[in-house]
Amino acid sequence: MTHVSNPAPRAPASPLAAEPATVAAQRRALAAAPPEDRQDFADARRGFLGTVPDAAVTRADGHVVWNLGAYGFLDGESAPATVNPILWRQARLNREHGLFQVTEHIFQVRGFDIANITFIETQTGVIAFDALTVPETARAALALYRAHRGDRPLHTLIYSHSHADHFGGAAGLVSADDVRSGRVRIIAPAGFMQCAVAENVLAGVAMARRSQFQFGQTLPVGARGQVDAGLGKNMPHGRPSLIAPTQEISAPHEVHVIDGLELEFQLAPDTEAPAEMHLFIPVERALNLAENATHTLHNLCPLRGAKVRDALAWSRYLNEALHRFGPRTDVILGQHHWPMWGHTRVLQFLAEQRDLYRYLHDQTVRLMNHGLKSAEIAERLKLPPGLSSRWHARDYYGTVSHNVKAIYQHYLSWYDAHPAHLHSLPPVPAARKYVAYMGGADALLARARADFDRGEYRWVAEVMAHLVYAEPGNTAARALAAAAVEQMGYQAESSTWRNAFLLGAHEYRAGPPQPMATAGGAMLAGLSNALLFDWLAMCVNGERAAGLAFDLIWHFTDSGEHWISSLSNSALSSIPVEDGTPGDLRIETDRPTLNALLTQKLPFADAQATGRVGLLGDPSVLPRFFGLLDRFGGNFPVVDSAVPGGVGHE
Repeated sequence: MTHVSNPAPRAPASPLAAEPATVAAQRRALAAAPPEDRQDFADARRGFLGTVPDAAVTRADGHVVWNLGAYGFLDGESAPATVNPILWRQARLNREHGLFQVTEHIFQVRGFDIANITFIETQTGVIAFDALTVPETARAALALYRAHRGDRPLHTLIYSHSHADHFGGAAGLVSADDVRSGRVRIIAPAGFMQCAVAENVLAGVAMARRSQFQFGQTLPVGARGQVDAGLGKNMPHGRPSLIAPTQEISAPHEVHVIDGLELEFQLAPDTEAPAEMHLFIPVERALNLAENATHTLHNLCPLRGAKVRDALAWSRYLNEALHRFGPRTDVILGQHHWPMWGHTRVLQFLAEQRDLYRYLHDQTVRLMNHGLKSAEIAERLKLPPGLSSRWHARDYYGTVSHNVKAIYQHYLSWYDAHPAHLHSLPPVPAARKYVAYMGGADALLARARADFDRGEYRWVAEVMAHLVYAEPGNTAARALAAAAVEQMGYQAESSTWRNAFLLGAHEYRAGPPQPMATAGGAMLAGLSNALLFDWLAMCVNGERAAGLAFDLIWHFTDSGEHWISSLSNSALSSIPVEDGTPGDLRIETDRPTLNALLTQKLPFADAQATGRVGLLGDPSVLPRFFGLLDRFGGNFPVVDSAVPGGVGHE
């Protein structure tokens, strides 16, 4: 998974009780649940060495970065009617926190972030496998480890993959000076830096807004609100850091000896992350599968949005790990959730996780080739009993339904080949037609209320979405839409579905959140010049740029690079060039200064006055260029149309 911005929760907008149909659905879910043997609870608590109350992490200024105190309502064994009982179990497991001993020399801090940090002791110090999401939680995890194991020097940091909840806390573990001096090395899978920043940059604002629905970050915590995030409790309230690796694992399988300890790396690209790898520690008989084998069905495409992940590759890399490392493995652990012990159990778990992604891939493609459309396959396909009866294969995070749709998209795109869907009306004009065809708002509401009373929440949510698009000020429609998606949230086994439904209900009632900060400086600083110019090109407002044309020559004095950015036909294209290439304006600066200008931390006049920016040519071009760049508030409507006035084909 990946880090997203985390605005503070807002006051609840009157969540309702569970309806009778939801109460009945929860009873059915409990009756169909896998048999409970309590083994997961024993594993989640095994090796506990200590913690701090509520895993609380607070900055010096009093800002609460992380605190599990609000989750006390999860103490009860039985789920309330407003929470799916299978999700309730996972939410209780994910509340465990502290330092845990996994093997003689492997320790994990769990529950101080959505992800885990694994400490591997070596002859003279310790290796950190992953760095959590933000420096504050990483620093707290390291302090907890050292409080119980002594002040061992951290000489190596390994990033398992390119999502920010696994590298964003690096600055809380090591300093840039430590890395530059060689006191600390950072190891990552091939392509790490490109992948770490690329996924969060071009579509980062949209992903961050959508991720609020995935994680429920603005929901109040409670039995009628956010209870879990599937992989952990939620995202911490802070900003990630990014320290570049000093060494990449580039071969499919590499063996390295670090401070006397032999480590085996297995690359697993284009699985849960585009750059990811597994780690085997022979002397400990321990296999860490990063985020590719967890105690949940994972996402093949997260609700926040991303490029679709390759289910077939995912299964193949797990199969490779099973055969390469399985015979030598007695404990399996990951960077979310809790470990498992015992050779036979470990092999069974790994084989079942392999089968999970293989089954979804093969059966989706099989039905696709029979002509079924995405939604039809998602409605029809169920896991076989050998998988659906396993707690670790349930829908706490990813779901069979949206993973099936991702596989379909991976092969056949968004288009289902029905000509009527090739050039459909946009949502608002279509909604106005639907409402008119259904007899108007009053008739539609009357029918929808009757369907709501029968527990047909999916259909009510769909038709109310049309009515709200058509009449955004219709308070009765908004109330019924909120009530419908809220009941769907209560029934959801998936934490991400629950969060999406409940935040949708909240925003039907209360509207979107306040604007949030975007384009963090750490991420911007991590961009290559090529990615930075791609990001700038994305920010160009094509309508404002119409009819303009100019060439900007950039000379970065820190790297010596020269680039030309050419604006024509409302498109900005950039490429490295030789010194002396002509243009309308030559800009001399360094990347930190440009980053500060783009994040509005440095006024342009100050940069010029202090000599941090030099201009040669037509100086009016640069302010014109900056004036073409859109700023993104990141709080665009989701349950309402983001198009002003619902503009579209009438």
